Amino acid sequence: MNNLNTNTLEHSVKFIKSVGPKRAESFAKIGIETIRQMMYFFPTRYLDRSTTLNTAKVYSHVVNGYEGEVTIMGQVLDKEKIRYGKKEILKVKMRDASGFFECVWFQGVRYMQLLFNPGEHYAISSKPVLTKYGHLQFVHPDFDKITEDETQRFLNTGKIIPFYRVSKELRSTNIGDLSLRKIISSAVETYADELGETLTEDIIEKHGLPGIREAIKNIHFPESKEALEKAQLRFKFEELFYIELLVALRKYNLQEQVPGYSMVVRTHLVSDFLKKLPFDLTKSQLGVLSEIRKDMQKPSPMNRLLQGDVGSGKTIVALISMLIAKDNGFQSALMAPTEILADQHYKNITRLLEGFDIKVSLLIGGQKKSEKQKNMAMIEMNESDIVIGTHALFEEAVTFNNLGLIVIDEQHRFGVVQRSRLITKGHSPDVLVMTATPIPRTLSMTVYGDLDVSVINEMPKDRIPIRTSLRGEASLPNIYKFIVDKKKEGYQSFIIYPLVKESDKIELKAAETHFVELKETYLSELRVAMVHGQMSWQEKEEIMVLFAKKEFDVLVATTVIEVGIDIPDANIIVINDAERFGLSQLHQLRGRVGRSNKQAYCILVTKDEHAERTNNFSADYEYMSPSQIEKNKAVARLHSMVKYASGFELSEIDLKLRGPGDIFGTKQSGFPELKYADVVNDTQILVDAKGAAFSLIASDPKLHLPSNSLIKENLLRSYRENLSYARIA
Repeated sequence: MNNLNTNTLEHSVKFIKSVGPKRAESFAKIGIETIRQMMYFFPTRYLDRSTTLNTAKVYSHVVNGYEGEVTIMGQVLDKEKIRYGKKEILKVKMRDASGFFECVWFQGVRYMQLLFNPGEHYAISSKPVLTKYGHLQFVHPDFDKITEDETQRFLNTGKIIPFYRVSKELRSTNIGDLSLRKIISSAVETYADELGETLTEDIIEKHGLPGIREAIKNIHFPESKEALEKAQLRFKFEELFYIELLVALRKYNLQEQVPGYSMVVRTHLVSDFLKKLPFDLTKSQLGVLSEIRKDMQKPSPMNRLLQGDVGSGKTIVALISMLIAKDNGFQSALMAPTEILADQHYKNITRLLEGFDIKVSLLIGGQKKSEKQKNMAMIEMNESDIVIGTHALFEEAVTFNNLGLIVIDEQHRFGVVQRSRLITKGHSPDVLVMTATPIPRTLSMTVYGDLDVSVINEMPKDRIPIRTSLRGEASLPNIYKFIVDKKKEGYQSFIIYPLVKESDKIELKAAETHFVELKETYLSELRVAMVHGQMSWQEKEEIMVLFAKKEFDVLVATTVIEVGIDIPDANIIVINDAERFGLSQLHQLRGRVGRSNKQAYCILVTKDEHAERTNNFSADYEYMSPSQIEKNKAVARLHSMVKYASGFELSEIDLKLRGPGDIFGTKQSGFPELKYADVVNDTQILVDAKGAAFSLIASDPKLHLPSNSLIKENLLRSYRENLSYARIA
């Protein structure tokens, strides 16, 4: 098997037929500089003969009541601009071998008139209709220009035609659909056979993949539908395989190469703490603690992800883990994403450890310089056992004496590099990352594939499920009356708005405007306060403390309260413009209530028409098409919030609704961005790719075997930047 050819394929695209220096500059602007990169510029879609119909067939379908979309190919005969008063309409008359049809545009008439010229060939896709004169018509159809030669080859051989994204940079040097196809065709015909393999023979054989050369040819100009599908499988598998290879290397580097500490329960510290707790741990919490304890006993560093829904008791599990570290003479660090949450952790943990000889320190950016320096000195002198803070913890000036355990709360708020900077403060410390944003299976296999996963899937016994309802804005007076009435039962309420101040550009409710209005009208007999992200953490903290002490009945807020704040008597949350929030954000906000044994309420407020549509909506997201999902995203989010309480169920729906996008949070995770695979719909390919990658690293972690040399070579050439992340937890 040939090694990668790094010579000709790395030459400039200017050497490809019909490119030259000027066009090479426009290709460079979209990231295509070499011949290899040109061959890896894949089509975005295809025109397949099996999906096209002729005029006679389409006409018959419409007569028989068919209302779906069709694709038809034809030649432009004539075009006509018709004026109706101030409005213009463009009609383009076309034909194929079996009859005539017309395309109509009511908008962009001047532009369309320039595009369509007699004799040109187009593929037209749209819903067909019959006019009152019986003409077959397509209104504002999608269209693709194709050459006469392509039309003939397409019709006679069943050829599949590729379509590429043609950017404005390419169009500036007169590269359109047809010329781009010719350029890429020339590149593939001339250079595809020089490509070296990037997967081993046994992987290709085991997973039924085509070789790289065959795959490149068929991804661009497929011989058949089956050949195209195999080529697509090959590139999806390869992309996911190399991502999983990075994950497997990261896991290997953590567990095998870096010696850690073996920590065991040495004294009665943990059992004494458990006896003092005013509640019993759930079975789920005890199970997770057992997994963590076993990890901490091993000589290799722990690298565990703790998932648990909002309010499931992750922090207490983390605290017990920190007590095990203290029992072994080690310091622990707990990093939170915001100063207000770090401060809350500090206060809660200090309260829980009253009576124990354990020193807890707080380190956040907003502290006075003298206080911060005093805390840093205590950390360095090993006078602090548990250090709680924000990103201030990994500042260069912070020196730990004996850091053995790192706990990262709401870990998705921190990038891999930030986490690594904290980890380097100790010598191979154990790492526990926590999230209340449940992670879909596909993400836990990829971004978090190097972590061992624990799940708390049980809520404390006295918790009553939160009642979630959706209301239109017309119901707001009744909602405010409900808040006033419930105040008599000791209830406090959150009212959430998406903005701090009114915006001319976006018609969204603003916290400041409504805060004043509510104080003067519907909630005039209640004590109302406001908190938002533009306040300093001390200002926010002051108001939150007063709210917790029941000095206020209602807190008007932005999403600043999304993470972690714990007010047991706040059991009503009203979320305005709910359709504008993401599903995981809505679930996090809902988690701010229901922290006691009282019935809690989450009221989602949206425009009346949204509410009506949502309350009548029902869908199985598993079987919804991408266009259906796109059309119903906001409605589906709200519907899901009312229907499901579990964050784990919501996370899977959220992934389906959002689509893959930058699923890895590339900037955060250190993974290359996905170009070909879609982890929402390619789960089985992901499972297979992960199995192959982890198996390879298990048998040859250094990639020393001659059979793996091409894998190593491709890793170094294509993923050199990402390889640094394979050494980071």
